[in-house]
Amino acid sequence: MSLFDSKIPTGPLSEKWTKFKADAKLVNPTNKRKLDVIVIGSGLAGASAAASLGEMGYNVKVFCYQDTPRRAHSIAAQGGINAAKNYQNDGDSVYRLFYDTIKGGDYRAREANVYRLAEVSNNIIDQCVAQGVPFARDYGGLLDNRSFGGAQVSRTFYARGQTGQQLLLGAYGALNRQIAKGTVKVYSRRNLLDIVVIDGKARGVIIRNLITGEIERYFGHAVVIASGGYGNVYYLSTYAMGANSSPAWIAHKKGAWFGNPCYVQIHPTCIPVHGDYQSKLTLMSESLRNDGRIWVPKKMEDVQKLRRKEIKPTQIAEEDRDYYLERRYPAFGNLVPRDVASRAAKERTDSGYGVNDTGLAVYLDFAEAIGRIGKKGVAAKYGNLFQMYEKINDENPYETPMMIYPATHYTMGGLWVDYELMTTIPGLFAAGEANFSDHGANRLGASALMQGLADGYFVLPYTLSNYLADEIYTPRMTTDGEEFEQAERQVKERIEKLMSINGTESVDTFHKRLGKIMWEHCGMARNAQGLKKALEMIPELRKEFWQNVKIPGGSDYFNPEIEKAGYVADFLEIGELIVRDALHREESCGGHFREEYQTQEGEALRNDADFAYVAAWEYKGENKAQELHKEELRYESIELKQRNYK
Repeated sequence: MSLFDSKIPTGPLSEKWTKFKADAKLVNPTNKRKLDVIVIGSGLAGASAAASLGEMGYNVKVFCYQDTPRRAHSIAAQGGINAAKNYQNDGDSVYRLFYDTIKGGDYRAREANVYRLAEVSNNIIDQCVAQGVPFARDYGGLLDNRSFGGAQVSRTFYARGQTGQQLLLGAYGALNRQIAKGTVKVYSRRNLLDIVVIDGKARGVIIRNLITGEIERYFGHAVVIASGGYGNVYYLSTYAMGANSSPAWIAHKKGAWFGNPCYVQIHPTCIPVHGDYQSKLTLMSESLRNDGRIWVPKKMEDVQKLRRKEIKPTQIAEEDRDYYLERRYPAFGNLVPRDVASRAAKERTDSGYGVNDTGLAVYLDFAEAIGRIGKKGVAAKYGNLFQMYEKINDENPYETPMMIYPATHYTMGGLWVDYELMTTIPGLFAAGEANFSDHGANRLGASALMQGLADGYFVLPYTLSNYLADEIYTPRMTTDGEEFEQAERQVKERIEKLMSINGTESVDTFHKRLGKIMWEHCGMARNAQGLKKALEMIPELRKEFWQNVKIPGGSDYFNPEIEKAGYVADFLEIGELIVRDALHREESCGGHFREEYQTQEGEALRNDADFAYVAAWEYKGENKAQELHKEELRYESIELKQRNYK
């Protein structure tokens, strides 16, 4: 295992990435053909990395559990992608994007990584335009921008409400070009079961073919984990149903440290929960907060009438509406960061002002925007989002306000990586949401797509080559070696163990119970008492899972319940680490809100003297306490101070 070294280049912040590229080792074109790279995940980070590495001449193998890379969860992103182009001439710059990202993350991100992200953001837009991504354009034909939370400039490029889909199609096109050239091979309907480490370096993977049930072995000189985040540990979330944390958790149990697991983002604009049997939540893009105004009634009698359906929200007079974000945060209004908006909604509904029958909803109203730019103007910006809302809720949002409520959406924590995106296992890299590096304690909207494409198109091609330059002397290894044999033997034993339990409760039952524990005790707000209770409940639930879960069918053919059981088994472990990390961090910052640590006005209260560090957890073995390592966060270019969006 490597030393705990973030490998940040020396020199001024604005020159670190340039210095790294100038000093990085290179691999000549002939030698690249001798090197194999494995990529786990085909979303924006994985597809862009695979396409870029294939274009460079490496042999790339891409694995995804979907039937095609086009179905990766990146497709669900709606609102846009940030870049510091300053097309609106409103004062944007690389430094301002960097500063907004650090501030939005509540000063808990690594400064050098964030600056690099802002620095390469402009290249991403040029790359995507060249690929034919249909970004929105203004009346003059130039690329259009809109605003997102946590910024006072318009820097978000978008394609209506389907930006993720269009960006993924661009990356998929680049990927297909390399598939046709023979440098990239895609293995769909495959699930990662283990990472093979030989002489301390990542050298391959053990994969289950989801169609046949066969266990397969693959060698690589390096492995990239680009499989997304762990938000489905909460059961109800905006993630795809199949999204899981298993690749990252497998890496963690192999020796890769896990950074800041308690930093989980709750998105403020999601369609509220409808009932006890729901298994998925739907995101309504943050872009809606550009023109939509969030409010609840001022009068409790109006709230009660709304719940009894005696009146409609349009019947409540303007003076009787509490536009609480505009009231509390006049400088940013409805465009405060996600964690701030989510807690504000929780405060209003906890106070009894929730507007639906569950009491867990607030309004997102477009009446003012329709009056200003007309229904056609609103439809041009958000038409597909409005249509989606109407299909789910059977209400026309052009005529009545949307109802929204916060939901689990993204995880800022992930595998700890150094400046080169390498984990503590040499040769094992993590990209996109699978790593922790860029967003601190809260991600600004439209920055997930930015990070995924930055890592894949512009960072890994340099950093991975820097590592592989020393691997040209390593010949391709046979997968018949003892390390591969042992890894396959262990994954088969785990599958057999799961299948042999033959209990009485379904996998979904355990997942749902875990999600309830996580949401109630480690959700939008946490406190020591609740976290300690969760640390008692989760191990008991995990014990019950391994004694009483029932997996129907067999293991030698297509049986998605097997994969689901593996995912939930991992969720039961990572859920405990999330809670443990949240309990140890005795401060509030970003998405981690400890009720004991807040300002008089109810805002997050950081403790920079004791907790200005990345919490990196090391796995020490089954039923053993994980060891905490601390990477001190040093800020050279900005001043640590309390966030203020007022």
